[in-house]
Amino acid sequence: MPPRAADADDSKRGRDPFTGWRPRSLRARQLLAASLGLVAFLALAGYALDRAFVSTAEQNLRHRLKGYALSYANKVEFARDGSLIPPELPVDPRFTQPGSGLYAEVVLPNARWGSDSTLGPVLPNPAMLRPLQEAFHGPVAMTQIDGRQGEVYQFGLGTIYANRGPNAEFPYSIYISEDASVLGSQLRTFRGALWAYLGLAGLFMLLLQVLVLNWSLRPLQRVISELTRVQRGQASRMTERQPRELEPLTESINAFIESERENLDRQRNTLADLAHSLKTPLAVLRSQLDEGVHAIALRDELDTQLKRMNNLVSYQLARAASSGHALFAAPVPIESNAEEIVRGLEKVYAGKGVICEFEIDPAARFHGEPGDLQELMGNLLENAFKWARSRVLLTATPTQTVGNRRAGLQLAVDDDGPGIEEEDVAHILQRGVRGDERVQGHGIGLAIVQDLVRGYRGELHVRRSTELGGARFEVTLPQGL
Repeated sequence: MPPRAADADDSKRGRDPFTGWRPRSLRARQLLAASLGLVAFLALAGYALDRAFVSTAEQNLRHRLKGYALSYANKVEFARDGSLIPPELPVDPRFTQPGSGLYAEVVLPNARWGSDSTLGPVLPNPAMLRPLQEAFHGPVAMTQIDGRQGEVYQFGLGTIYANRGPNAEFPYSIYISEDASVLGSQLRTFRGALWAYLGLAGLFMLLLQVLVLNWSLRPLQRVISELTRVQRGQASRMTERQPRELEPLTESINAFIESERENLDRQRNTLADLAHSLKTPLAVLRSQLDEGVHAIALRDELDTQLKRMNNLVSYQLARAASSGHALFAAPVPIESNAEEIVRGLEKVYAGKGVICEFEIDPAARFHGEPGDLQELMGNLLENAFKWARSRVLLTATPTQTVGNRRAGLQLAVDDDGPGIEEEDVAHILQRGVRGDERVQGHGIGLAIVQDLVRGYRGELHVRRSTELGGARFEVTLPQGL
């Protein structure tokens, strides 16, 4: 057999035989299971009720026939020669009607007597019973008065006649038979009513099951509706108020939505941060080209800026892949990194003639990733160069320490620009927001600063510069372990 045919044959043999007809809808599955269970229950209940009714009807028939037998035992008399003297009044009028369906017979040791109703039909031959012995048979075959075959139920009672003295007593048996069609008619009537009522009860239970199922599945329908709204962007997350059984599902979906949204935002922010970081080196190269500097100087500047861009790309990729900052990091000097950043900014903003001054404590150190320091100072200094009229001041001092803990850092950038109103501070720190739409930029530099400061558990304060009169951005990083 070819391999493809063998695989197909194996898949057919391993396939679930119920896959073809198994409903995919939970509602259809519940209705199918409920319907099958309801049909099975009603069938078993109907069978049990039918058996109980048949047993009760047969017991009632036995008691009724026994009552007729006891009545005959009380009313019949015997002559001196032992012949039977029938009662003057019949126990039931049907005993006097041939083929009426109710028959009485008396079996004597040497004779047999039958009521008028036994004339014509051929009944089963009764046997002599012991005294006080009872026998109930049925249904047994018989021939009716018109020659058709039929069935009867037969009850026999053995007794003793002893009215002529103790030496003259003799046994005899009384048999009462009734046509089985009487009990059959009762059973047909009962069964018709039984299955009709059970059918109505089944329809009612099925309708009730549909209503209960709709009510039970309503939370699932609500979950599906909410998930559809989330997929269409009409809702940001699913509601948390759900039945206990569905809470883990909705919580997992919400967690997945939040995770995907955070990943998407992180990717967008990383790309935006990378583009913003590359803006300054590109602007430096553009200014050098526009000024027409010597080829050797341009080559050196191109090499410097390309190295910086390569470092920025590596830094942003590493930052996107990591989930936090190193707990123990080597101290990074402030002044050398600041000079590198300022040299590039002075070339970009050469037309403004901005002068950047340093007030950097030699003991000030940044304990973190070098790329984080460059991003932090680069965005603050670029923002200051953009808004300053002529002066920018960079200040870096270590914070006081407690015990043997590592010193923190206070980094501030002042400019002599127009400054920022206190009520506008929260607005400009948002990603994508610019302080003045007329000024070129992307509005993400200060947002990057805020993210970095928050990542190092620091604080960022924006206020009016008391020394230069413009804006002052002050970053305070806490002391370490």
